[in-house]
Amino acid sequence: MLRELHIENVAVIKRVDVTLDRGLTVLTGETGAGKSILIDSVNLVLGGKFNREIIRTGEARATVSAVFDELSEDTIRTLGELGLEVDEQDGSVLLQRVMHEDGKSSCRFCGSPITASMMREIGRCLLNIHGQNDNQRLLERSSHLSLLDAMGEVEEQKARYRACYERWLACREELSRLGQSEAEKARLREMLEYQIKDIDSASLKQQEEQALLRERDRLQNVEKIEKYVRFTRTALDRQEKGASACYLLERSTAALRQISDVIPQAADYAEQLEDMMYRVRDIAQQISAWSDDEVIDPSARLDAIESRLDTISRLEKKYGETIADVLAFRERALEQLESLDGAQDRFERLSREKERLEQECCSLAKDLSECRRSVAQELTERVQAELAFLDMPKVRFSVSIRPSEELLSTGRDEVEFLIATNPGQPLMPMIKIASGGELSRLMLAIKSVLNDKDGVDTVVFDEVDTGISGKTSRKVGIRLCQMGRSSQVICITHAAQIASLADTHMLITKDTCGESVETRVLELDKQGRVDEISRILGGLHVTDSQREAAEDMIAEREQLLLLQTDEKAQKN
Repeated sequence: MLRELHIENVAVIKRVDVTLDRGLTVLTGETGAGKSILIDSVNLVLGGKFNREIIRTGEARATVSAVFDELSEDTIRTLGELGLEVDEQDGSVLLQRVMHEDGKSSCRFCGSPITASMMREIGRCLLNIHGQNDNQRLLERSSHLSLLDAMGEVEEQKARYRACYERWLACREELSRLGQSEAEKARLREMLEYQIKDIDSASLKQQEEQALLRERDRLQNVEKIEKYVRFTRTALDRQEKGASACYLLERSTAALRQISDVIPQAADYAEQLEDMMYRVRDIAQQISAWSDDEVIDPSARLDAIESRLDTISRLEKKYGETIADVLAFRERALEQLESLDGAQDRFERLSREKERLEQECCSLAKDLSECRRSVAQELTERVQAELAFLDMPKVRFSVSIRPSEELLSTGRDEVEFLIATNPGQPLMPMIKIASGGELSRLMLAIKSVLNDKDGVDTVVFDEVDTGISGKTSRKVGIRLCQMGRSSQVICITHAAQIASLADTHMLITKDTCGESVETRVLELDKQGRVDEISRILGGLHVTDSQREAAEDMIAEREQLLLLQTDEKAQKN
């Protein structure tokens, strides 16, 4: 509910801070005092249209802030979907809008900037304004189905339908993917078969490319390899003139053994040198293999390698960066080709499953529709009774339920509330009804029946008493008072019959301060309420009889509250 409202530099309001509570709060005051400006300010902080002319003369900007608490689960869920979080300590949210004289404005949620559209979406969950403003969720066709369902408590039927609908939707989407034209399938099959054949024709092997590159480098340097291998082999073991490394090691080993009987360590060194000789001879034999001319024609082998590398490169450009990527592409293509082969069987199975699920959805949607029509009849009768109570017996209300052409996530119903305000007129969508006091009373009748079903705890009525007086005004006040038992109701009124039923009465005044005027808001005590209601009842001067009438009207409120308490106890 709306707990605190701060308004600064809006029209004739210099600065106003209002603290609100549950129940029925009425705003009264002389014409032009600024009552509607308060409602306009609330509309602004909920994302309503901003006109820079509303900024107080001589000021550069205007500010409106509102604190809401005791949020409903629907509101918290909507905020979560918008990526916004509620204050964990007190569960409240702060909305703020700052409007500048250049026509620009900024919106904030709990100090964080948000867009005006987000603020409007938040506002729909927090507060309804019925009257001259357009922030009226009950008027929107998109909300009528959820309101009807909430009143009828059809969540179980909706959950069963929704589960079936989601399976049907998934089946339909899968069929759509499989349901390509035969020509497209043929083209895809031809392409996949070509790709697989193209890759298979190369007989690729893992690591083949690296081995070919190494062999190409060896063949390109065969003369250099032969020259240095021959030199190394000769130096180590095959030198004809001069001493090779193996010859010198062999002679050194023999020499040390000649003195091993005199120097024992000589034998150890001889063995080590002999081991070195064998190791050097082994190395010489190993590197000799590098110069073995196994390839009779190196240039022919080089041409073959280059040709093979070109084939590999061509495939890598088409199917992947490496041979491993190309082979992986081939496996995927094969799987897709096999999938095409089995697609027809799967398509037929899915078609049968889709038809079965569609029939099940239609059956569940029919049950849901029947339940909704029963609820719609009850809603129509109750709203019609409310309209009669509010002295609007000629106004007709109806709930239109039309079958949709296709299955929807909510069933197969298109729901809209319809109104006919005059005899002989056809029922029309509520959104087309002109705003004003008549519409406010229509909204009051519907809201009285739906109570808290729309998930909004705060309701504002502006001009609800336009065109009515006496008994009808009192009836409107009674309904507002009753609604205030479970919701926060804020009402601007000029009727004493309504004002006297308030839980909280606030007086709006406009005072002259130097060369400017300022609107002030004062919460009235008991005596202040008597004075204000007497003023509303009176003419130029307030009489004692008018004061007595005011006191009687306020006292009657207590009797009404006791009666409502007794009725509630009897129901429980």
